[in-house]
Amino acid sequence: MTVADSIRPTSDALLSVTAPKRPANMGQIIRWLLLFLGGVAMVMPIAYMISTSLKWPHEVYNVNLIPDEPTIENYTYVLEDGRFYHWFVNSLVIATLTTVSNILFDSLVGYTLCKFRFPGRYIIFIAILSTLMIPTEMLVIPWYLMSQQFGWLDSYWGIMFPGLMTAFGTFLMKQFFETVPDDFIEAARIDGLNELQIWWTVAMPLVKPALAALAIFVFLGNWTAFIWPLIVANSVDMYTLPVGLSSFGDEADVAWELIMTGAAISTLPTLVVFLIFQRFIIRGVVMAGLKG
Repeated sequence: MTVADSIRPTSDALLSVTAPKRPANMGQIIRWLLLFLGGVAMVMPIAYMISTSLKWPHEVYNVNLIPDEPTIENYTYVLEDGRFYHWFVNSLVIATLTTVSNILFDSLVGYTLCKFRFPGRYIIFIAILSTLMIPTEMLVIPWYLMSQQFGWLDSYWGIMFPGLMTAFGTFLMKQFFETVPDDFIEAARIDGLNELQIWWTVAMPLVKPALAALAIFVFLGNWTAFIWPLIVANSVDMYTLPVGLSSFGDEADVAWELIMTGAAISTLPTLVVFLIFQRFIIRGVVMAGLKG
């Protein structure tokens, strides 16, 4: 060890101590303040939901965020109510099957429109995108008449069929398949793979961030859907969780503490889905930054 090596750590420490710290400018302070206020605005509804779920009925309309007499009786009541499990299972089955259907069919259509050259494919793509401009409320009556004619009322299939494929999912997958090099596809064809094998083993692994995002959007959208399940489900046993929770209220009174308790419990599956798929989205963002 030389004398210079023994002196260097000391000099580095002195530089770190004596180096002046750059003060934060006003722009950074404003940005951090806006981020903080935005975070508070997003967290407050969740905090209020949890707070209300821990209150007694006579405390619900108090503005205090912390209950005066916290209780878990609401959770006990909701979890002991047999209807809640039916609603929870219905929502879980419908949201899961719809998510799987979207991942499969939206990716197939997106891959076909992206990697196959055939007449009219742009017209088909524009026709699919044009459906995004139609409000959902205008489609409810045709959906209901179709469900009635085919005997799908008050069934899983009747609740699921409008969302088994989506124009947004097709658009998202097509745009991500554009990033898959055609050389990979041609090499797989030369190796003797058929188109389904190429789609599943070559293209799909390269668009995992899009699949993860699509899974989160579709699952969350079907988990929280209210209008269509309310219309097509006639029996209490076929209610989904949002529709079932609304039955805790009537014209005379609304049991907000029970509704908030059920809502707090119903957020757990969405958090699990997000935690499972978020790493794929983050990895996709990082890779996109490296490519740029």
